[in-house]
Amino acid sequence: MNQHISIILKGMAMGVAEVIPGVSGGTIAFITGIYERLLSSIRAFGPTGLKAFQEEGVKGFWSAIDGNFILKLLIGMAIGFVSGIFVIGYLLEHYKEPLWGFFFGLILISCWVVGRMIKKWNPTLIGLLLFFTVATYYLVLLTPSEGSLNPLFVFFSGMIAISALMLPGISGSFILLLMGMYELIIPSVKRFLQDQQMEDFIIVLTFGGGCLVGLMVFARVLGFLFKKFHDPTFAILTGLMIGSLAKIWPWRNITSVLDKSTLEKQIIQNPEELTRFGKDGYKVLQEINVLPAAYAGDHAYVGLTVFSFLIGVAVVLVVVLGAERKSKDVEIPL
Repeated sequence: MNQHISIILKGMAMGVAEVIPGVSGGTIAFITGIYERLLSSIRAFGPTGLKAFQEEGVKGFWSAIDGNFILKLLIGMAIGFVSGIFVIGYLLEHYKEPLWGFFFGLILISCWVVGRMIKKWNPTLIGLLLFFTVATYYLVLLTPSEGSLNPLFVFFSGMIAISALMLPGISGSFILLLMGMYELIIPSVKRFLQDQQMEDFIIVLTFGGGCLVGLMVFARVLGFLFKKFHDPTFAILTGLMIGSLAKIWPWRNITSVLDKSTLEKQIIQNPEELTRFGKDGYKVLQEINVLPAAYAGDHAYVGLTVFSFLIGVAVVLVVVLGAERKSKDVEIPL
């Protein structure tokens, strides 16, 4: 029973993470020890699952895809996603600095967790780490582009978003933001659930098809990379996570916004200008990371943010080191 509850709780944590652009559900899966099992289950949906179905029927297929694990994880993710919409939404509105501090600590210590999976460092691995750190850093600071409801682009965005979701350090929802698709796909889903319009159904179906294809293909790619290029893959994942820290720094000042009514970009020269930009009429395009003393927000919450950061670090250490101590075959390097 405890194992069942544990998987559901891990799924809930992944669901909550996916509510926040910049935080990856893949990171949560990795630090909770279910990442490779999840990839294995997804890969089994292809030829392996089909062969099991032909030989043993539904029972064989369910066993091949690790169905009980997937079902419990999906239940947890659904609960976490719905709960996160309300809880995380409230925290982002009233206590966003401590919330970002918590996730900053969570991901920072997770970089160490992923990096220590590398068996032996060498100049090539260090080069991969640095390259992907810098590349991800600039990626997360890009200005979001304008999206398109062209079916091919919708399908492609689904493939890219689900692939990013599976990578520790890269948020699928954030990739949608960069592609300009977040504000097109999410409203389409909401409208379809409310009004069941055919136009929205086609968009959701096309996006879902892209997600399904991306999930099947990328799970196999990752599985191959883990098996054949173990250390380089983990060096790249570590770089992705380090670079993504730029997006979740707790104190960020807005430097440009998009006027949703005129679609014109507004450059913000002084923090005082922020008062004339409402939450609903504008979309944040770019931000700059600053120290608390230069922060233009209403409250910096320095003490609470630092405390939240330490809680994030502690959560990962408890989960990872606690899991390792249960394994007699794993030595814990401190």
